[in-house]
Amino acid sequence: MLSQKKHPSLSYLLQLRTYRKALLMPIFLILFSGRSAGAQETFAQPARLITTFPFTMFTGGVILLRAQLDNFADTLNFILDTGSGGISLDSMTCLRLKLTPKPSDRTILGIAGVRQVKFLYNETLHLPGLTVDSLNFHVNDYDILTSVYGEKIDGIIGFSFFTRYIVEINYDSLRVSVYSRGTFRYPKGGYMLRPVIASLPILSAQVADARKVENRFYFDTGAGLCSLLSSDFATDSNLLDTRKKSFFTQAQGLGGKATMRLTTLREIKLGPFKFRKVPTYIFDDQYNVTSYPNLGGLIGNDILRRFNVILNYDRRMIYLTPNSHYRELFDYSYTGLGIYWIDGEIKVGDIMKDSPAELAGLKEDDVVLAVGNNFTNNIQTYKNLLQNPGEKVKIIVKRNGELQQLFLKVKSIK
Repeated sequence: MLSQKKHPSLSYLLQLRTYRKALLMPIFLILFSGRSAGAQETFAQPARLITTFPFTMFTGGVILLRAQLDNFADTLNFILDTGSGGISLDSMTCLRLKLTPKPSDRTILGIAGVRQVKFLYNETLHLPGLTVDSLNFHVNDYDILTSVYGEKIDGIIGFSFFTRYIVEINYDSLRVSVYSRGTFRYPKGGYMLRPVIASLPILSAQVADARKVENRFYFDTGAGLCSLLSSDFATDSNLLDTRKKSFFTQAQGLGGKATMRLTTLREIKLGPFKFRKVPTYIFDDQYNVTSYPNLGGLIGNDILRRFNVILNYDRRMIYLTPNSHYRELFDYSYTGLGIYWIDGEIKVGDIMKDSPAELAGLKEDDVVLAVGNNFTNNIQTYKNLLQNPGEKVKIIVKRNGELQQLFLKVKSIK
């Protein structure tokens, strides 16, 4: 039933950053009046709007914000990500700004590996109308993010930011509003979720295919997909209808690449909201980033972008209001093709065996010059043009200095 144009078949980045760190506890200010024995009053400060500013939305609903670091004049690009346990900066951005990160004993965990990280301590981030100080940035290589989205990604904003404010994400107006912590008046027509929040928010949801299963999942605005489940969870729960066909694809994340299966779930139920025939990735979680058996996987932003979202980490609340995207169709397209923006060109990377991309004759390192009649050299546009199941799409590539015209027939995973 539901969905939008994202690109599960184009090797989506699934960046699951999980800090091994002490929990950051919220601070509640409670004042007591001693006017009479046994009497007490709690004073709550109303939340105050601090700032509001626009964001850019990539395919799958991933959010890009622009901000400045310390006293540097350059504007940097950050992904707003509830799937990040802190805040981070790209290693090449550090090099360009001549910043020297310090070694640490901390590690971060992603779908393809574990890495020890360096830190920049006590830095300041300037968002439009808001300065956030005393931030400790971990440093990581985000070249893969840049190549997937076709725009330089300088870092990721996660828990270190969300824990200080109430953050409203409006996908209708494409704006983020930031409020001080305190009592907050939520709009009518929505639903309040009560997540567990350590460094990442965890929500209960029901998934159904061959059978219905209730479990807990990460709530991840940095994942440009609907849902991702660990194969252990899918197998042990007997969740999947084995009669349905699945399609192999590849995703990039921390530490390298991971092969996944792409299929659909009969239903995902989040609070009172039901979504049917939901595109879903199944992967062999070798590094247990999904924390199975405690969790089953994650719910990503191609579901979450269908709501205007209010994140109140201080009160352990996430408020969802269905928006204008709520009933959009999901993207059921499958090409088996990965394309990447590298040094100003869009190049073919991954090609899955027996996929429409392989049958069309595409080869690794082909330079994509046009999709259909579009020559914009814009990777987001090209991905969107490859999201129409059943359509035969013309692709013009340059291979060994020669132009070739190929035709790819997009499959449907339904």
